[in-house]
Amino acid sequence: MPVRLSTALRVCGTSLFAALVLGAILAAYVTGYQFIRTEKHHLSFGLYGAILGLHLLAQSCFAFLEHRHMRLEGRPVKLQASVALCVAAYQEDPGYLRKCLGSIRRLSFPGLKVVMVVDGSGEDDRYMLDIFHEVLGSDQAGCYVWQGNFHARGPGETERAQQRAMRHVQDLVRRHTYSCILQKWGGKREVMYTAFRALGDSVDYVQVCDSDTVLDPACTVEMLRILEEDPRVGGVGGDVQILNKYDSWISFLSSVRYWVAFNVERACQSYFGCVQCISGPLGMYRNALLQQFLEAWYNQTFLGSKCSFGDDRHLTNRILSLGYRTKYTARSKCLTETPTRYLRWLNQQTRWSKSYFREWLYNALWFHKHHLWMTYESVVTGFFPFFLVATVVQLFYRGRVWNILLFLLTVQLVGIVKATYACLLRGSAEMIFMSLYALLYMSSLLPAKMFAIATITKSGWGTSGRRTLVVNFMGLLPVSVWVAVLLGGLAYTACRQDLFSDTELVFLISGAVLYACYWVALLALYLALVARRCSKPQEQYSLAFAEV
Repeated sequence: MPVRLSTALRVCGTSLFAALVLGAILAAYVTGYQFIRTEKHHLSFGLYGAILGLHLLAQSCFAFLEHRHMRLEGRPVKLQASVALCVAAYQEDPGYLRKCLGSIRRLSFPGLKVVMVVDGSGEDDRYMLDIFHEVLGSDQAGCYVWQGNFHARGPGETERAQQRAMRHVQDLVRRHTYSCILQKWGGKREVMYTAFRALGDSVDYVQVCDSDTVLDPACTVEMLRILEEDPRVGGVGGDVQILNKYDSWISFLSSVRYWVAFNVERACQSYFGCVQCISGPLGMYRNALLQQFLEAWYNQTFLGSKCSFGDDRHLTNRILSLGYRTKYTARSKCLTETPTRYLRWLNQQTRWSKSYFREWLYNALWFHKHHLWMTYESVVTGFFPFFLVATVVQLFYRGRVWNILLFLLTVQLVGIVKATYACLLRGSAEMIFMSLYALLYMSSLLPAKMFAIATITKSGWGTSGRRTLVVNFMGLLPVSVWVAVLLGGLAYTACRQDLFSDTELVFLISGAVLYACYWVALLALYLALVARRCSKPQEQYSLAFAEV
Protein backbone atom coordinates (compact mmCIF):
# COMPACT_ATOMS: atom_id res chain seq x y z
CA MET A 1 0.00 0.00 0.00
CA PRO A 2 1.42 3.47 -0.91
CA VAL A 3 2.69 5.44 2.11
CA ARG A 4 0.43 8.43 1.42
CA LEU A 5 -2.67 6.26 1.20
CA SER A 6 -1.73 4.42 4.38
CA THR A 7 -1.18 7.72 6.20
CA ALA A 8 -4.48 9.13 4.93
CA LEU A 9 -6.35 6.05 6.12
CA ARG A 10 -4.73 6.24 9.55
CA VAL A 11 -5.58 9.94 9.83
CA CYS A 12 -9.20 9.25 8.90
CA GLY A 13 -9.36 6.28 11.23
CA THR A 14 -7.98 8.08 14.29
CA SER A 15 -10.12 11.16 13.57
CA LEU A 16 -13.23 8.98 13.39
CA PHE A 17 -12.20 7.17 16.57
CA ALA A 18 -11.69 10.50 18.41
CA ALA A 19 -15.11 11.70 17.22
CA LEU A 20 -16.73 8.46 18.39
CA VAL A 21 -15.13 8.69 21.84
CA LEU A 22 -16.18 12.32 22.27
CA GLY A 23 -19.64 11.58 20.86
CA ALA A 24 -20.15 8.66 23.24
CA ILE A 25 -19.14 10.74 26.27
CA LEU A 26 -21.28 13.68 25.12
CA ALA A 27 -24.29 11.43 24.48
CA ALA A 28 -23.93 9.79 27.90
CA TYR A 29 -23.69 13.21 29.53
CA VAL A 30 -26.59 14.86 27.66
CA THR A 31 -29.05 11.97 27.85
CA GLY A 32 -28.25 11.29 31.49
CA TYR A 33 -29.07 7.59 31.03
CA GLN A 34 -29.12 5.83 34.41
CA PHE A 35 -28.60 2.14 35.13
CA ILE A 36 -29.63 2.32 38.78
CA ARG A 37 -31.74 4.91 40.58
CA THR A 38 -33.99 5.29 43.60
CA GLU A 39 -37.65 6.17 43.22
CA LYS A 40 -37.20 9.96 43.47
CA HIS A 41 -33.65 10.04 42.06
CA HIS A 42 -32.00 10.65 45.41
CA LEU A 43 -29.32 8.14 44.39
CA SER A 44 -28.40 7.00 40.89
CA PHE A 45 -25.62 5.53 38.78
CA GLY A 46 -25.57 6.37 35.10
CA LEU A 47 -23.73 5.75 31.84
CA TYR A 48 -21.53 8.84 32.15
CA GLY A 49 -20.29 7.75 35.58
CA ALA A 50 -19.71 4.24 34.26
CA ILE A 51 -17.53 5.56 31.41
CA LEU A 52 -15.38 7.59 33.79
CA GLY A 53 -15.14 4.66 36.20
CA LEU A 54 -14.02 2.29 33.43
CA HIS A 55 -11.45 4.85 32.33
CA LEU A 56 -9.91 5.00 35.82
CA LEU A 57 -9.95 1.20 36.06
CA ALA A 58 -8.25 0.73 32.68
CA GLN A 59 -5.68 3.42 33.48
CA SER A 60 -4.84 1.76 36.79
CA CYS A 61 -4.53 -1.71 35.22
CA PHE A 62 -2.18 -0.58 32.44
CA ALA A 63 -0.09 1.39 34.97
CA PHE A 64 0.22 -1.76 37.09
CA LEU A 65 1.35 -3.79 34.07
CA GLU A 66 3.95 -1.16 33.18
CA HIS A 67 5.30 -1.14 36.74
CA ARG A 68 5.56 -4.92 36.69
CA HIS A 69 7.60 -4.65 33.49
CA MET A 70 9.82 -1.95 35.08
CA ARG A 71 10.61 -4.19 38.03
CA LEU A 72 12.09 -6.85 35.76
CA GLU A 73 15.87 -6.77 35.78
CA GLY A 74 17.09 -4.93 32.70
CA ARG A 75 20.04 -5.94 30.59
CA PRO A 76 23.42 -4.47 31.60
CA VAL A 77 23.98 -1.15 29.87
CA LYS A 78 27.11 -0.70 27.79
CA LEU A 79 28.43 2.66 28.93
CA GLN A 80 29.88 3.44 25.52
CA ALA A 81 27.29 6.04 24.52
CA SER A 82 28.09 9.70 25.15
CA VAL A 83 25.65 11.69 27.27
CA ALA A 84 25.44 15.40 28.08
CA LEU A 85 23.47 16.74 31.04
CA CYS A 86 21.99 20.22 30.43
CA VAL A 87 21.05 22.24 33.51
CA ALA A 88 18.79 25.31 33.13
CA ALA A 89 19.19 27.92 35.90
CA TYR A 90 17.46 31.20 36.69
CA GLN A 91 17.83 33.17 39.95
CA GLU A 92 18.16 29.87 41.80
CA ASP A 93 18.21 29.56 45.56
CA PRO A 94 21.89 28.95 46.48
CA GLY A 95 21.02 25.99 48.69
CA TYR A 96 19.02 24.24 45.97
CA LEU A 97 21.73 24.87 43.38
CA ARG A 98 24.41 23.35 45.62
CA LYS A 99 22.25 20.27 46.17
CA CYS A 100 21.65 19.97 42.43
CA LEU A 101 25.33 20.22 41.46
CA GLY A 102 26.32 17.95 44.34
CA SER A 103 23.94 15.26 43.08
CA ILE A 104 25.42 15.63 39.58
CA ARG A 105 28.88 14.87 40.98
CA ARG A 106 27.51 11.61 42.39
CA LEU A 107 25.98 10.37 39.12
CA SER A 108 27.20 6.87 38.30
CA PHE A 109 28.00 7.55 34.66
CA PRO A 110 31.63 7.93 33.57
CA GLY A 111 32.48 10.69 31.13
CA LEU A 112 29.21 12.58 31.60
CA LYS A 113 29.40 16.07 30.09
CA VAL A 114 27.66 18.78 32.15
CA VAL A 115 26.46 22.07 30.65
CA MET A 116 24.83 24.63 32.95
CA VAL A 117 23.36 27.72 31.28
CA VAL A 118 22.25 30.62 33.47
CA ASP A 119 19.44 32.89 32.26
CA GLY A 120 21.09 36.18 33.11
CA SER A 121 24.60 37.63 32.93
CA GLY A 122 24.41 40.52 35.39
CA GLU A 123 26.25 40.95 38.67
CA ASP A 124 23.25 39.50 40.50
CA ASP A 125 23.70 36.23 38.59
CA ARG A 126 27.43 35.71 39.23
CA TYR A 127 26.83 33.84 42.50
CA MET A 128 25.66 30.82 40.46
CA LEU A 129 28.99 30.73 38.63
CA ASP A 130 30.78 30.82 41.99
CA ILE A 131 28.69 27.90 43.26
CA PHE A 132 29.41 25.99 40.05
CA HIS A 133 33.18 26.35 40.66
CA GLU A 134 32.77 25.59 44.36
CA VAL A 135 30.93 22.28 43.83
CA LEU A 136 32.31 20.95 40.54
CA GLY A 137 35.77 22.50 40.71
CA SER A 138 37.58 24.52 38.10
CA ASP A 139 40.14 22.03 36.76
CA GLN A 140 37.85 20.50 34.12
CA ALA A 141 35.46 23.44 33.92
CA GLY A 142 35.09 26.07 31.26
CA CYS A 143 33.09 29.22 31.99
CA TYR A 144 31.95 32.20 29.95
CA VAL A 145 29.92 35.31 30.73
CA TRP A 146 28.09 36.38 27.59
CA GLN A 147 26.28 39.71 27.49
CA GLY A 148 24.22 38.43 24.57
CA ASN A 149 22.83 35.05 23.47
CA PHE A 150 22.26 33.16 20.24
CA HIS A 151 19.31 35.38 19.29
CA ALA A 152 20.04 38.75 20.90
CA ARG A 153 23.16 40.88 21.04
CA GLY A 154 24.50 42.35 24.23
CA PRO A 155 25.01 46.11 24.78
CA GLY A 156 27.43 47.39 22.14
CA GLU A 157 27.94 43.90 20.67
CA THR A 158 28.36 43.85 16.89
CA GLU A 159 27.19 41.05 14.62
CA ARG A 160 30.78 39.87 14.14
CA ALA A 161 31.36 39.87 17.90
CA GLN A 162 28.17 37.86 18.39
CA GLN A 163 29.35 35.29 15.84
CA ARG A 164 32.69 35.00 17.65
CA ALA A 165 30.88 34.53 20.95
CA MET A 166 28.73 31.77 19.44
CA ARG A 167 31.79 29.89 18.19
CA HIS A 168 33.53 30.38 21.54
CA VAL A 169 30.55 28.96 23.45
CA GLN A 170 30.35 25.93 21.15
CA ASP A 171 34.09 25.28 21.41
CA LEU A 172 34.07 25.70 25.20
CA VAL A 173 31.16 23.28 25.70
CA ARG A 174 32.63 20.61 23.44
CA ARG A 175 36.17 20.80 24.90
CA HIS A 176 35.33 20.77 28.61
CA THR A 177 33.71 18.12 30.77
CA TYR A 178 31.99 20.80 32.84
CA SER A 179 30.92 24.14 31.40
CA CYS A 180 28.89 27.06 32.73
CA ILE A 181 27.50 29.82 30.49
CA LEU A 182 25.96 33.02 31.80
CA GLN A 183 24.02 34.75 29.04
CA LYS A 184 21.59 37.59 28.42
CA TRP A 185 18.11 36.91 29.83
CA GLY A 186 15.77 35.29 27.34
CA GLY A 187 13.67 32.72 29.19
CA LYS A 188 14.08 29.01 29.79
CA ARG A 189 13.70 28.07 26.12
CA GLU A 190 16.60 30.38 25.22
CA VAL A 191 18.74 28.75 27.90
CA MET A 192 17.93 25.24 26.68
CA TYR A 193 18.55 26.27 23.09
CA THR A 194 22.05 27.51 23.97
CA ALA A 195 22.95 24.18 25.57
CA PHE A 196 21.52 22.11 22.70
CA ARG A 197 23.05 24.31 19.99
CA ALA A 198 26.46 24.38 21.64
CA LEU A 199 26.52 20.58 21.95
CA GLY A 200 25.54 20.04 18.33
CA ASP A 201 26.12 16.43 17.29
CA SER A 202 28.99 15.88 19.76
CA VAL A 203 26.99 13.48 21.99
CA ASP A 204 24.53 10.62 21.47
CA TYR A 205 22.00 11.54 24.16
CA VAL A 206 20.98 14.71 25.97
CA GLN A 207 19.65 14.66 29.52
CA VAL A 208 17.79 17.68 30.87
CA CYS A 209 17.58 18.90 34.45
CA ASP A 210 16.43 21.99 36.36
CA SER A 211 18.68 23.76 38.84
CA ASP A 212 16.39 22.96 41.79
CA THR A 213 16.60 19.20 41.21
CA VAL A 214 18.46 16.52 43.16
CA LEU A 215 19.28 13.51 40.96
CA ASP A 216 19.51 9.87 41.96
CA PRO A 217 23.02 8.49 41.14
CA ALA A 218 21.49 5.82 38.87
CA CYS A 219 19.02 8.07 37.03
CA THR A 220 21.17 8.57 33.91
CA VAL A 221 21.95 4.87 33.52
CA GLU A 222 18.31 3.84 33.95
CA MET A 223 17.02 6.25 31.30
CA LEU A 224 19.85 5.31 28.96
CA ARG A 225 18.85 1.65 29.38
CA ILE A 226 15.40 2.36 27.91
CA LEU A 227 16.80 4.24 24.91
CA GLU A 228 19.51 1.67 24.20
CA GLU A 229 17.14 -1.31 24.38
CA ASP A 230 14.55 0.06 21.94
CA PRO A 231 15.59 2.19 18.94
CA ARG A 232 11.94 3.18 18.44
CA VAL A 233 12.03 5.21 21.68
CA GLY A 234 13.01 8.84 21.17
CA GLY A 235 12.69 10.17 24.71
CA VAL A 236 12.27 8.91 28.26
CA GLY A 237 11.32 10.54 31.56
CA GLY A 238 11.84 9.52 35.16
CA ASP A 239 10.00 9.63 38.46
CA VAL A 240 9.92 13.21 39.76
CA GLN A 241 9.24 13.52 43.47
CA ILE A 242 9.14 16.55 45.77
CA LEU A 243 12.24 17.76 47.59
CA ASN A 244 10.44 20.13 49.98
CA LYS A 245 7.27 18.09 50.50
CA TYR A 246 7.01 18.89 54.22
CA ASP A 247 7.52 22.65 53.90
CA SER A 248 3.78 23.39 53.75
CA TRP A 249 0.38 21.83 53.14
CA ILE A 250 0.45 22.85 49.47
CA SER A 251 3.85 21.24 48.85
CA PHE A 252 2.71 18.07 50.63
CA LEU A 253 -0.46 17.74 48.56
CA SER A 254 1.62 18.44 45.46
CA SER A 255 3.90 15.55 46.42
CA VAL A 256 1.07 13.00 46.50
CA ARG A 257 -0.35 14.42 43.26
CA TYR A 258 3.07 14.16 41.59
CA TRP A 259 3.34 10.51 42.55
CA VAL A 260 -0.02 9.66 41.01
CA ALA A 261 0.67 11.77 37.91
CA PHE A 262 3.92 9.94 37.22
CA ASN A 263 3.31 6.44 38.56
CA VAL A 264 -0.28 5.98 37.42
CA GLU A 265 -1.05 8.40 34.57
CA ARG A 266 2.35 8.50 32.85
CA ALA A 267 3.05 4.86 33.62
CA CYS A 268 -0.17 4.02 31.77
CA GLN A 269 0.87 6.20 28.82
CA SER A 270 4.28 4.54 28.85
CA TYR A 271 2.66 1.13 28.45
CA PHE A 272 1.53 2.30 25.01
CA GLY A 273 4.71 4.27 24.26
CA CYS A 274 3.03 7.69 24.23
CA VAL A 275 4.03 9.67 27.34
CA GLN A 276 2.78 13.16 26.51
CA CYS A 277 5.16 15.17 28.69
CA ILE A 278 8.73 14.30 29.66
CA SER A 279 9.20 16.52 32.68
CA GLY A 280 11.98 19.13 32.73
CA PRO A 281 13.63 18.00 35.99
CA LEU A 282 14.40 14.51 34.63
CA GLY A 283 14.35 13.51 30.96
CA MET A 284 16.61 12.19 28.21
CA TYR A 285 16.37 12.46 24.41
CA ARG A 286 18.16 11.08 21.38
CA ASN A 287 20.36 13.98 20.34
CA ALA A 288 20.07 13.19 16.62
CA LEU A 289 16.30 13.79 16.85
CA LEU A 290 16.69 16.85 19.03
CA GLN A 291 19.08 18.51 16.58
CA GLN A 292 16.67 17.67 13.76
CA PHE A 293 13.86 19.85 15.15
CA LEU A 294 15.86 22.29 17.32
CA GLU A 295 15.10 25.42 15.27
CA ALA A 296 11.42 24.55 14.83
CA TRP A 297 11.11 23.89 18.57
CA TYR A 298 12.75 27.20 19.48
CA ASN A 299 10.70 29.24 16.98
CA GLN A 300 7.33 27.75 17.98
CA THR A 301 4.42 30.19 17.70
CA PHE A 302 0.76 29.98 18.66
CA LEU A 303 -1.91 32.31 17.26
CA GLY A 304 0.84 34.63 16.03
CA SER A 305 2.66 34.85 19.37
CA LYS A 306 6.03 33.29 20.15
CA CYS A 307 5.73 30.55 22.77
CA SER A 308 7.73 31.18 25.94
CA PHE A 309 6.56 28.35 28.21
CA GLY A 310 5.70 24.66 27.86
CA ASP A 311 9.24 23.94 26.60
CA ASP A 312 9.40 20.37 27.94
CA ARG A 313 5.93 19.39 26.72
CA HIS A 314 6.71 20.71 23.24
CA LEU A 315 10.02 18.81 23.18
CA THR A 316 8.05 15.65 23.91
CA ASN A 317 5.49 16.49 21.23
CA ARG A 318 8.26 17.00 18.68
CA ILE A 319 9.55 13.50 19.42
CA LEU A 320 6.03 12.10 19.02
CA SER A 321 5.54 14.04 15.78
CA LEU A 322 8.42 12.09 14.23
CA GLY A 323 6.69 8.81 15.04
CA TYR A 324 9.07 7.85 17.87
CA ARG A 325 7.81 6.46 21.16
CA THR A 326 8.18 8.17 24.54
CA LYS A 327 8.56 6.19 27.75
CA TYR A 328 8.58 6.55 31.53
CA THR A 329 10.68 4.60 34.02
CA ALA A 330 10.20 4.66 37.78
CA ARG A 331 13.73 3.24 38.16
CA SER A 332 15.13 6.70 37.36
CA LYS A 333 14.36 9.16 40.16
CA CYS A 334 14.89 12.72 41.24
CA LEU A 335 13.65 15.24 43.79
CA THR A 336 12.62 18.76 42.77
CA GLU A 337 11.37 21.91 44.48
CA THR A 338 7.70 22.87 44.33
CA PRO A 339 5.93 26.08 45.44
CA THR A 340 5.12 26.21 49.15
CA ARG A 341 2.70 29.13 48.89
CA TYR A 342 -0.78 28.90 47.45
CA LEU A 343 -0.46 31.90 45.11
CA ARG A 344 2.81 30.75 43.58
CA TRP A 345 1.39 27.25 43.14
CA LEU A 346 -1.72 28.68 41.48
CA ASN A 347 0.33 30.73 39.01
CA GLN A 348 2.45 27.68 38.21
CA GLN A 349 -0.64 25.54 37.55
CA THR A 350 -2.17 28.23 35.33
CA ARG A 351 1.02 28.42 33.25
CA TRP A 352 1.14 24.61 32.95
CA SER A 353 -2.53 24.54 31.92
CA LYS A 354 -1.86 27.04 29.14
CA SER A 355 0.88 24.85 27.71
CA TYR A 356 -1.28 21.73 28.13
CA PHE A 357 -4.17 23.06 26.03
CA ARG A 358 -1.84 24.60 23.44
CA GLU A 359 0.15 21.38 23.09
CA TRP A 360 -3.05 19.31 23.04
CA LEU A 361 -3.89 20.90 19.70
CA TYR A 362 -0.39 20.22 18.35
CA ASN A 363 -0.43 16.68 19.70
CA ALA A 364 -3.70 15.95 17.91
CA LEU A 365 -1.90 16.29 14.56
CA TRP A 366 0.07 13.12 15.29
CA PHE A 367 -2.60 10.83 16.75
CA HIS A 368 -2.36 8.66 13.64
CA LYS A 369 1.31 7.86 14.29
CA HIS A 370 0.71 6.24 17.65
CA HIS A 371 -1.46 3.77 19.55
CA LEU A 372 -5.19 4.53 19.75
CA TRP A 373 -4.82 4.90 23.51
CA MET A 374 -3.13 8.26 22.93
CA THR A 375 -6.17 9.45 20.95
CA TYR A 376 -8.62 8.08 23.51
CA GLU A 377 -6.86 9.49 26.58
CA SER A 378 -6.28 12.88 24.97
CA VAL A 379 -9.99 13.22 24.21
CA VAL A 380 -11.07 12.12 27.69
CA THR A 381 -8.60 14.27 29.65
CA GLY A 382 -8.82 17.23 27.29
CA PHE A 383 -12.61 17.60 27.49
CA PHE A 384 -13.14 16.42 31.08
CA PRO A 385 -12.71 19.89 32.67
CA PHE A 386 -15.45 21.32 30.45
CA PHE A 387 -17.90 18.53 31.33
CA LEU A 388 -17.03 19.02 34.99
CA VAL A 389 -17.65 22.78 34.92
CA ALA A 390 -20.99 22.23 33.16
CA THR A 391 -21.97 19.60 35.74
CA VAL A 392 -21.10 21.81 38.72
CA VAL A 393 -22.90 24.88 37.37
CA GLN A 394 -25.98 22.84 36.49
CA LEU A 395 -26.12 21.23 39.94
CA PHE A 396 -25.64 24.50 41.80
CA TYR A 397 -28.31 26.36 39.80
CA ARG A 398 -30.82 23.71 38.66
CA GLY A 399 -30.49 20.95 41.22
CA ARG A 400 -31.49 20.58 44.85
CA VAL A 401 -29.36 20.94 47.97
CA TRP A 402 -29.13 17.15 48.22
CA ASN A 403 -27.80 16.94 44.65
CA ILE A 404 -25.00 19.35 45.55
CA LEU A 405 -24.08 17.38 48.67
CA LEU A 406 -24.21 14.10 46.76
CA PHE A 407 -21.85 15.54 44.16
CA LEU A 408 -19.36 16.56 46.86
CA LEU A 409 -19.58 13.10 48.39
CA THR A 410 -19.01 11.49 44.98
CA VAL A 411 -15.93 13.64 44.33
CA GLN A 412 -14.40 12.59 47.63
CA LEU A 413 -15.39 8.93 47.08
CA VAL A 414 -13.59 8.86 43.74
CA GLY A 415 -10.62 10.53 45.43
CA ILE A 416 -10.58 7.89 48.17
CA VAL A 417 -10.70 5.05 45.61
CA LYS A 418 -7.76 6.52 43.67
CA ALA A 419 -5.88 7.22 46.91
CA THR A 420 -6.42 3.66 48.15
CA TYR A 421 -5.05 2.24 44.91
CA ALA A 422 -2.05 4.57 45.19
CA CYS A 423 -1.49 3.41 48.79
CA LEU A 424 -1.38 -0.21 47.65
CA LEU A 425 0.81 0.51 44.62
CA ARG A 426 3.32 2.65 46.52
CA GLY A 427 3.05 0.87 49.86
CA SER A 428 2.68 4.18 51.73
CA ALA A 429 -0.22 5.30 53.92
CA GLU A 430 0.56 8.94 53.04
CA MET A 431 -1.08 8.45 49.65
CA ILE A 432 -4.52 8.43 51.31
CA PHE A 433 -4.23 12.25 51.34
CA MET A 434 -4.53 12.19 47.57
CA SER A 435 -8.28 12.37 48.20
CA LEU A 436 -7.76 15.85 49.71
CA TYR A 437 -6.27 17.01 46.41
CA ALA A 438 -9.71 16.50 44.83
CA LEU A 439 -11.01 19.53 46.72
CA LEU A 440 -7.97 21.58 45.65
CA TYR A 441 -8.68 20.56 42.06
CA MET A 442 -12.36 21.51 42.27
CA SER A 443 -11.86 24.83 44.07
CA SER A 444 -8.67 26.14 42.45
CA LEU A 445 -7.25 24.12 39.57
CA LEU A 446 -10.53 23.88 37.64
CA PRO A 447 -11.09 27.67 37.41
CA ALA A 448 -7.35 28.11 36.73
CA LYS A 449 -7.74 25.85 33.68
CA MET A 450 -10.61 27.96 32.35
CA PHE A 451 -8.61 31.13 32.95
CA ALA A 452 -5.62 29.57 31.20
CA ILE A 453 -7.71 29.03 28.07
CA ALA A 454 -9.03 32.60 28.16
CA THR A 455 -5.48 34.01 28.46
CA ILE A 456 -3.62 31.35 26.50
CA THR A 457 -1.67 33.87 24.41
CA LYS A 458 -0.55 35.88 27.44
CA SER A 459 2.93 35.00 28.69
CA GLY A 460 3.89 37.94 30.88
CA TRP A 461 3.50 36.24 34.22
CA GLY A 462 4.03 32.90 35.89
CA THR A 463 6.26 31.52 38.63
CA SER A 464 9.31 33.58 39.51
CA GLY A 465 12.89 32.68 40.36
CA ARG A 466 13.41 31.09 43.76
CA ARG A 467 16.01 33.55 45.02
CA THR A 468 13.55 36.45 44.77
CA LEU A 469 9.90 35.37 45.04
CA VAL A 470 7.47 37.73 43.33
CA VAL A 471 3.89 37.75 44.63
CA ASN A 472 1.36 37.86 41.77
CA PHE A 473 -2.30 38.10 42.68
CA MET A 474 -3.62 37.58 39.14
CA GLY A 475 -4.19 33.89 39.83
CA LEU A 476 -6.79 34.75 42.48
CA LEU A 477 -9.10 36.32 39.88
CA PRO A 478 -10.53 33.09 38.39
CA VAL A 479 -10.74 31.44 41.82
CA SER A 480 -12.65 34.42 43.24
CA VAL A 481 -15.08 34.41 40.30
CA TRP A 482 -15.55 30.63 40.63
CA VAL A 483 -16.27 30.85 44.38
CA ALA A 484 -18.77 33.67 43.75
CA VAL A 485 -20.53 31.58 41.08
CA LEU A 486 -20.77 28.56 43.40
CA LEU A 487 -21.93 30.51 46.44
CA GLY A 488 -24.49 32.34 44.31
CA GLY A 489 -25.78 29.03 42.96
CA LEU A 490 -25.98 27.50 46.42
CA ALA A 491 -27.96 30.50 47.74
CA TYR A 492 -30.25 30.46 44.70
CA THR A 493 -30.95 26.73 45.03
CA ALA A 494 -31.58 26.96 48.78
CA CYS A 495 -34.03 29.87 48.35
CA ARG A 496 -36.07 28.35 45.52
CA GLN A 497 -36.25 24.82 46.93
CA ASP A 498 -39.48 23.60 48.50
CA LEU A 499 -39.59 22.07 51.95
CA PHE A 500 -37.60 18.87 52.27
CA SER A 501 -39.50 15.61 52.20
CA ASP A 502 -38.90 13.16 55.05
CA THR A 503 -36.83 10.89 52.80
CA GLU A 504 -34.77 13.77 51.43
CA LEU A 505 -34.20 15.10 54.94
CA VAL A 506 -32.84 11.70 56.04
CA PHE A 507 -30.51 11.58 53.03
CA LEU A 508 -29.40 15.18 53.62
CA ILE A 509 -28.59 14.67 57.30
CA SER A 510 -26.87 11.32 56.66
CA GLY A 511 -24.82 12.76 53.82
CA ALA A 512 -23.81 15.82 55.84
CA VAL A 513 -22.71 13.64 58.77
CA LEU A 514 -20.78 11.34 56.45
CA TYR A 515 -19.07 14.30 54.73
CA ALA A 516 -18.19 15.85 58.10
CA CYS A 517 -16.79 12.53 59.37
CA TYR A 518 -14.62 12.24 56.28
CA TRP A 519 -13.06 15.65 56.86
CA VAL A 520 -12.59 15.08 60.60
CA ALA A 521 -10.86 11.74 59.94
CA LEU A 522 -8.58 13.10 57.18
CA LEU A 523 -7.67 16.24 59.12
CA ALA A 524 -6.89 14.15 62.21
CA LEU A 525 -4.64 11.89 60.14
CA TYR A 526 -2.98 14.93 58.58
CA LEU A 527 -2.24 16.46 61.98
CA ALA A 528 -0.91 13.14 63.28
CA LEU A 529 1.20 12.08 60.27
CA VAL A 530 2.12 15.21 58.35
CA ALA A 531 1.68 18.46 60.28
CA ARG A 532 4.22 17.49 62.96
CA ARG A 533 6.81 16.90 60.23
CA CYS A 534 6.03 20.22 58.54
CA SER A 535 7.09 22.04 61.71
CA LYS A 536 10.65 20.70 61.51
CA PRO A 537 13.16 23.04 59.83
CA GLN A 538 14.91 20.18 58.00
CA GLU A 539 13.34 16.86 57.07
CA GLN A 540 15.44 13.85 56.17
CA TYR A 541 13.81 12.22 53.18
CA SER A 542 13.60 8.52 52.47
CA LEU A 543 15.50 8.70 49.20
CA ALA A 544 19.14 7.94 49.89
CA PHE A 545 20.43 10.30 47.23
CA ALA A 546 18.94 13.41 48.85
CA GLU A 547 21.59 14.98 51.01
CA VAL A 548 19.57 17.75 52.57
